[in-house]
Amino acid sequence: MEDPVKHTLKRQLRRLATQRPAQVAAASAAALVLASSAGALLHNGDDKHATQHASAAVAELRSDSVASRGEARTSPSTSSSPSTAAPSAASPAPAVKKAVDPDLTRKPEPPKPPASKVLDYDYQAQTTYFYCGPAATRNALSAAGIERSQDALATQLGTTEMGTNSAEDTTRVLNAVVKGDPYRTRMFPGAPSPAQMDRLQADVVAAVSDGRGVVANIVGDATDVDGGWHSFSGGHYIAVVGYRDNGRTVKIADSANPAVPSYWITTIDLANWMATRGYSA
Repeated sequence: MEDPVKHTLKRQLRRLATQRPAQVAAASAAALVLASSAGALLHNGDDKHATQHASAAVAELRSDSVASRGEARTSPSTSSSPSTAAPSAASPAPAVKKAVDPDLTRKPEPPKPPASKVLDYDYQAQTTYFYCGPAATRNALSAAGIERSQDALATQLGTTEMGTNSAEDTTRVLNAVVKGDPYRTRMFPGAPSPAQMDRLQADVVAAVSDGRGVVANIVGDATDVDGGWHSFSGGHYIAVVGYRDNGRTVKIADSANPAVPSYWITTIDLANWMATRGYSA
């Protein structure tokens, strides 16, 4: 039968072989002590005491091994190998906003209308005394290159021997013929205000710049810039076919008298001429 001391030593050495190098070294030293003690005891012939002494030495060895493992877990690493931890990423630099030229983002402004403009229209005098409405509408349409007879327009306008009712009718018929329904009615219930006069000037400039004539429903008397006097006590329709001085003066195509087919009048006088009436622009 194998010596119990040798058997114990072999078992402990096999177990220690799996420990870390530092622990093995400590365990080897302890084993030497254990072997020496055991040998001394065996030499003295006391197997029982030798076995007890060896067991105490092994217990001490275990205690030392556990302590060394704990120290290995808590002691700082002394390895000289480079760290494998990923370097901390540098903070990104703040984004630099590029200066934007406001001229590049601003919507292009529409071109300004010319200071003066006269449309190329085809004048025609009214064929009957009550056809001023159809004739003025026809003259305004001719500036846009649209040809319509006075009779056809009279039917659309609802014109009778009493004439054409109002600017609402001329606006309706103009929009029925011109694409895009560009015409709007402006009515003057009484004497026009300065704001309404400015509106008339702007409307004439916009329409003529767009190639469209304006139809105005006037009543009473007015004097043109050359001193000519024009009187329509029962009401009348005329076409505005041009302007100058940025719209402060407008050109009238008047179907009433072919001897005086056109004349210039200030926008203020035209506005007062349309008091209680209105216009299509």
